[in-house]
Amino acid sequence: MTAAGTSGAPAPASHRRERGIAAYATIFGVTKQELPAAFAARAGPVFAEEALQAAGGAAWANPALTGRDRSIAIIAALTAQGATRRLRAHVDLAVRHGLDEDALTALMTLLAVYVGYAHASLAMDSVRTTVASSQLDKP
Repeated sequence: MTAAGTSGAPAPASHRRERGIAAYATIFGVTKQELPAAFAARAGPVFAEEALQAAGGAAWANPALTGRDRSIAIIAALTAQGATRRLRAHVDLAVRHGLDEDALTALMTLLAVYVGYAHASLAMDSVRTTVASSQLDKP
């Protein structure tokens, strides 16, 4: 199966890029039209283009994982790497995918055992700040 869910050749690069734009626009909470320039300004044009191609690949398009599943996996990976600066956008996305503060706290508690309390406590701080901020944004 290809990323598009059909058998045969992989999707053309232009399709991967469009799927990557859609994925990152969702993560960063911007429109698809705004994303390429904003991402290039943030990360540089070469890195941004590579990331868009990767995000449009099979890992993001595979229907075997839900958005919620991907959010949990990405938050776990970022926590394990100590990449707490990258967590905010993914915690926001996880909340949009149905994870609440209780679920995120349970995830951090579980991760603490496996990745260490130092990484998990820093990530938990980011989770609490992000969730509190997202609750303030609600009407």
